[in-house]
Amino acid sequence: MTKDKHSFEEDLEKLQKIVDELAKGKLTLAESIKKYEEGVKLIKECSLRLNEAQRKVQLLTKKNGKFSLEDFDEEELAEEEK
Repeated sequence: MTKDKHSFEEDLEKLQKIVDELAKGKLTLAESIKKYEEGVKLIKECSLRLNEAQRKVQLLTKKNGKFSLEDFDEEELAEEEK
């Protein structure tokens, strides 16, 4: 599967441009639909990348005087921030 590889930031920037173009309301219906479809694809790609990054994130923690790597736990982090 050959696919253009863009960074998350590049895709996010493209998505913002699409949103801006759609918000201006100056596109034809056909152009709007095409931009919308492009935006949906970018959202899906960005979402997949974020999910993949979340799975890869590990936190270095110290327990009982030893450092260990643990999987990132979003819920635990939210509880600690409260």
